[in-house]
Amino acid sequence: MKFLRRLHLYLGCFFTPLLLLYIGTGWYQTVSANRNKGIGEGGGWREKLTSIHVDQVFPTESAETYTPQLFQYLVVVMSIALMITIFLGVFLAFKTSRKAWPVWLALVLGLLIPMILLWLGQSTDASF
Repeated sequence: MKFLRRLHLYLGCFFTPLLLLYIGTGWYQTVSANRNKGIGEGGGWREKLTSIHVDQVFPTESAETYTPQLFQYLVVVMSIALMITIFLGVFLAFKTSRKAWPVWLALVLGLLIPMILLWLGQSTDASF
């Protein structure tokens, strides 16, 4: 149990900066209807960070070409580590909670509420 807690802690801390970048740029992409579509188009810091999220490159004027492959490897490792960390967190939630039903309730609500909100957001009327 001690090993799992440390693994969860270290994976979480290691990937926190990159996860915050992806969360922040994903948030920007979600709420910004008028996003630039080219690599680093616009030149602002938000557009450059969004290029990391979307294109896996940090656009600079001095670069002639870009290769996202190395960064993509890191993102794959981050994704796997995040899934492991999430499963460890759920496992630890069950192990450390006196009652299992609040953990189950949170998991079920975390699944159902987004599904319901997406369903409520659907419309057959084009003017919605």
